[in-house]
Order: sequence, then structure tokens, then C-alpha cells
Amino acid sequence: MKIVLKNTKSECLGIFSLLDLDNIHETFKRFSSIKEPLEAKIFAESESISSHQLAKLKTHLNKINICSLRIYSNNRNTVLSAKSLKIDSVFIKEQEIKKKLLSLNSKKKDDILHKGTVRSGERISSNGNLCIIGDVNPGAIVSAKNNIYVWGKLLGIAFAGKSGNKNASIASLYLNPLQLRIADVIAIGPKDKPKNYYPEIAVIDKQTIIIKPHVIENKN
Repeated sequence: MKIVLKNTKSECLGIFSLLDLDNIHETFKRFSSIKEPLEAKIFAESESISSHQLAKLKTHLNKINICSLRIYSNNRNTVLSAKSLKIDSVFIKEQEIKKKLLSLNSKKKDDILHKGTVRSGERISSNGNLCIIGDVNPGAIVSAKNNIYVWGKLLGIAFAGKSGNKNASIASLYLNPLQLRIADVIAIGPKDKPKNYYPEIAVIDKQTIIIKPHVIENKN
């Protein structure tokens, strides 16, 4: 079973494979802080899913702001289970399911935009850039293959350039992390709190992570 989450602009937020329904909560926890309506599409290829399983899944999806839920399946039992719960369901051929998933995967972007606080114990990882609108609390870990941007307080651990990209950077409105890492270079956060609220950026300079004011150039 694969679940696709999109926002109302049809931007793909994530494609998840669910093999164990017991881990649903952990899978969707990071989307609970998104206030805008979300759309969920379930693709069940040759899977017989009971109404009990779907009810459990629907309960967890209701904890995030889902405004639209639809199931695509080539299994009649799954479609009937969905209809019994008044979930919009579509019976389509197996090949059509594969085509839809292939299309979604090809459109999926590696960059991630996360809205809301990243709390202690949470982890967010991106295969591109990671942009967070909110705070990253102590005990939280955020990482990205490229750059990390935090439009808020960065108080946890941040790891940019995790694929070895030494040109990656970590920027925040309030940079006071427990630890910073860019590629293979690690730095412990400063003991003193920032005196002013202005954007700062961490980069590698001569095999050392340095922090400097983040100046956005005006090219006009």
C-alpha cells in the first residue's frame, strides 16, 4: 500500500509505503503541524485491505488536516471495504495503478518544506534542500543533502551536505544549535546565545564551520 500526500496546490509532500499499520502514527506525525488542507490518495495494488484496517488508517489520517481521501485498487474486496466506510474508492487495473505511481514519483521533488515546530525527538530528512518555517527545538534533528533554511530558531542538531557536499550551508533567523554538521565537518553550537535576531548562515571555510550574517544580495 502506498499513500501519497499533496497540498491543495497539488504539490507532492510525500509518498509513503505502509507495510505495517502499527507505524502509521510515526509516519504522519510530522504533518500534524501543517494547517492547510491536505489530500491523501491510497494505492493498493493487488492488496486485500479489510474495513478494520482502513478504519484504523482513516483515524490516523484524520489527525492531520485531510480534506480529501481516495483509494485506487484493483482488488474488489478493498474497494468494497472503502465504500463501507464511505471512503471514495476507484476500481482500476493493476497497470493503471503502476502508471499513476510512476507519474507521481517522476514529479516528486527532493526539496522539502516543513511548516511548524520540529519538536524534541523528531527527525526530518531531505534528499535536496530542507526549508523549515518554524523552530527546531533541542533534541530535534534535521538533515539535508543540500542546504537547510530555518525560518525560526535553530536550537537542535542540523546536518547539511549529508552526501558530502561541502558547499552546503545552514541558515536560520536565530542560530543557536546544539550541533552543526556540514559534510564531514562538525561544530558544537556556541555557548552564548545570539545577542540579536538577524539571519545567520553557517558554511565551511578552510575545513572549519564558521557562522556569519546572512546577507541576501539585491541583484536589481
